[in-house]
Amino acid sequence: MAAYVIADVTVTDPAGYEDYRRRVPATIEKYGGRFVARGGTIEVLEGDWTPSRLVIIEFPTAEEARAWWNSPEYSAARTIRQATSRGTLLILEGV
Repeated sequence: MAAYVIADVTVTDPAGYEDYRRRVPATIEKYGGRFVARGGTIEVLEGDWTPSRLVIIEFPTAEEARAWWNSPEYSAARTIRQATSRGTLLILEGV
């Protein structure tokens, strides 16, 4: 079953965050993932959630999403993201 990593990110250091953006695609591809949405325009239809930057990454399974998250390949990139942004990330299993 497909799984989606959903990230709501507020970039606090745009120059530093660019290094993260350059590094992360290869790590996602290695674990079978692909970007579904990455920082596009957001229109809130209902409620008071106002994310600043949303990213959705699809993986074949939740296990592969977790393997990516815990991988040595993503570890260095994650450290950069955590230093240059604030965010909430989760895994959502699809149908």
